[in-house]
Amino acid sequence: MESEQLFHRGYCRNSYNSITSVSSDEELLDGAGVIMDFQTSEDDNLLDGDTAVGTHYTMTNGGSISSSTHLLDLLDEPIPGVGTYDDFHTIDWVREKCKDRERHRRINSKKKESAWEMTKSLYDAWSGWLVVTLTGLASGALAGLIDIAADWMTDLKEGICLSALWYNHEQCCWGSNETTFEERDKCPQWKTWAELIIGQAEGPGSYIMNYMMYIFWALSFAFLAVSLVKVFAPYACGSGIPEIKTILSGFIIRGYLGKWTLMIKTITLVLAVASGLSLGKEGPLVHVACCCGNIFSYLFPKYSTNEAKKREVSYYFPLKTLWRSFFAALVAAFVLRSINPFGNSRLVLFYVEYHTPWYLFELFPFILLGVFGGLWGAFFIRANIAWCRRRKSTKFGKYPVLEVIVVAAITAVVAFPNPYTRLNTSELIKELFTDCGPLESSSLCDYRSDMNASKIVDDIPDRPAGLGVYSAIWQLCLALIFKIIMTVFTFGIKVPSGLFIPSMAIGAIAGRIVGIAVEQLAYYHHDWFIFKEWCEVGADCITPGLYAMVGAAACLGGVTRMTVSLVVIVFELTGGLEYIVPLMAAVMTSKWVGDAFGREGIYEAHIRLNGYPFLDAKEEFTHTTLAADVMRPRRSDPPLAVLTQDNMTVDDIESMINETSYNGFPVIMSRESQRLVGFALRRDLTIAIESARKKQEGIVGSSRVCFAQHTPSLPAESPRPLKLRSILDMSPFTVTDHTPMEIVVDIFRKLGLRQCLVTHNGRLLGIITKKDILRHMAQTANQDPASIMFN
Repeated sequence: MESEQLFHRGYCRNSYNSITSVSSDEELLDGAGVIMDFQTSEDDNLLDGDTAVGTHYTMTNGGSISSSTHLLDLLDEPIPGVGTYDDFHTIDWVREKCKDRERHRRINSKKKESAWEMTKSLYDAWSGWLVVTLTGLASGALAGLIDIAADWMTDLKEGICLSALWYNHEQCCWGSNETTFEERDKCPQWKTWAELIIGQAEGPGSYIMNYMMYIFWALSFAFLAVSLVKVFAPYACGSGIPEIKTILSGFIIRGYLGKWTLMIKTITLVLAVASGLSLGKEGPLVHVACCCGNIFSYLFPKYSTNEAKKREVSYYFPLKTLWRSFFAALVAAFVLRSINPFGNSRLVLFYVEYHTPWYLFELFPFILLGVFGGLWGAFFIRANIAWCRRRKSTKFGKYPVLEVIVVAAITAVVAFPNPYTRLNTSELIKELFTDCGPLESSSLCDYRSDMNASKIVDDIPDRPAGLGVYSAIWQLCLALIFKIIMTVFTFGIKVPSGLFIPSMAIGAIAGRIVGIAVEQLAYYHHDWFIFKEWCEVGADCITPGLYAMVGAAACLGGVTRMTVSLVVIVFELTGGLEYIVPLMAAVMTSKWVGDAFGREGIYEAHIRLNGYPFLDAKEEFTHTTLAADVMRPRRSDPPLAVLTQDNMTVDDIESMINETSYNGFPVIMSRESQRLVGFALRRDLTIAIESARKKQEGIVGSSRVCFAQHTPSLPAESPRPLKLRSILDMSPFTVTDHTPMEIVVDIFRKLGLRQCLVTHNGRLLGIITKKDILRHMAQTANQDPASIMFN
């Protein structure tokens, strides 16, 4: 296998001269049944890369591996599991990088030996492009199928197409010759549930029957979604973005990107959206795409045996990864265009086409929408995190199925009477974005025709609002309040739930209301100095749909605190490239207002709530503390658990492993000198000792363990020594005790370190882990580290 004689050369940071490993993360594909409970007391140890005190290690086989090197003396067979990672552990980025560098050099050195080696070299070089191609194909196909299925099941709550059961409402009436322009959504082929059950299309009885069936289907979809998640794939709930960010930073969550999670998330995402809950599918689609990429990566040894290669977009973004990402997006867009899930032959979800440019005076209402977006984002983050924390700390969190049913029932009961909340959220946003034209029959376009206009600039100039518009505004105000409240309680329940569409809906509602208000103000007061230059009588001056688009971007920015990427996302969703300045003004304003109440976005807040070991590169550390202030052990702590290089027995090491819960142990020359030799991982020690006991004769509990290059002289009657130098990291990252923590934090962020040793004149003083840094950063922010970390 390609792991032969890894790290044989001395250039590598780690001295793993004989480590041969295939990542045990192949179990990612089969471990979706494991439930991660962040309320248990063992989480603190798990996230620190530990096992519980007093428990014994279980050796895990990471796959079949072959090597010609020796890990232990006189042992020709490799040790399965050495160099791999357990669940809830952080990977060693530098070691993984060294493994990949050695693999690449070995392939290059062999490719001229034969045609077969040349073929293997070409296959390795092109494997990255093959992975992104397959990922793009799968992601595009799944996204299209999810859209089509969600639209069909959403309309199923209201009725069914008798001519073709697989058609949604719009598709059912496409081919009908009996559809009128005023009632384009009514056709004989489409039957509501009241028509099918009681034979009435109008009247109180029909309304009540449709109301009851709407609630029945909403509860059925929600119950089925949460049941599938609970039974088959607990990791399929939520948006997945906080966990994806943590995994990309190097954390192992086994099963989160597996095949069961992919399958259940795809199915339950359709059910959750169709149930009418205040959630979206864009965030969970990121999780779906990452699952596809993870599964396809196991087809290629270049990625299946190297955890860092799977995550090469996290701490750094090389140019080749940028091109591959672009290519994957191109493939996904091609597949999506072929499927045509939106039925408009376009790639964008909310295509807009406005006929009027925006004017300079409109920047003021655009900025006001940005202020609203920032306030909404700050309120939502605080309220949602408070509710999720309460769910974790009370008995209510133990009944996820009941919670989903209650939220779905309240949503369905309140949403049905209001036509704007009854609509699919994507359809609602599309209607709010749409400019009023001659073919629009929405209540939002119920304007009174003004025949006294002196000058007609456009086909449809600004006109006074009719009763339909005022009625729609009141309904939109109620819908705004409903969406704000329900989104707080919906995001975080145990079904796939995204935040993009609900946030955009809230902003679009507020923007449309503001747009209509500005439009009527300009119509009735066109002689004001702010309107006089641009808004003549009879001119098409204000476009309310543009305000809805700007409001949607502002609210989404207030929640996620994204700026440049958010503007690009809105371009992708709407195709409105012309309106870059209004979007940028609103998004930047929403971020500034939101940052005034707290710099965390919703995803970073959920990462902190769940206690994931994630160091945000955007978060600044400006305190003047030193490494000695953060390292362990502290003055009140027991001494640091260390190993000596040649005077400890097998029983001593096993006793230390069983009595402590540390992820690894520094190795020193002697307890008197405290001179640092290297660092040995707990997992590698346990596996190496267990393998030596089984496969080497003479290894007993009293055998001396030697990490030095040369075995010290022993009495003749002594048992055979056990050499473990080959599993020792001879060059662990070290800093002095006077190193500023600002530099230490930067090192951890950029190199993805698991731990760093602290020395003074070459003598070992202590250790700093990622967990220590996160607690210290929380403490400097006047937060209680014990209350927010790994709880």
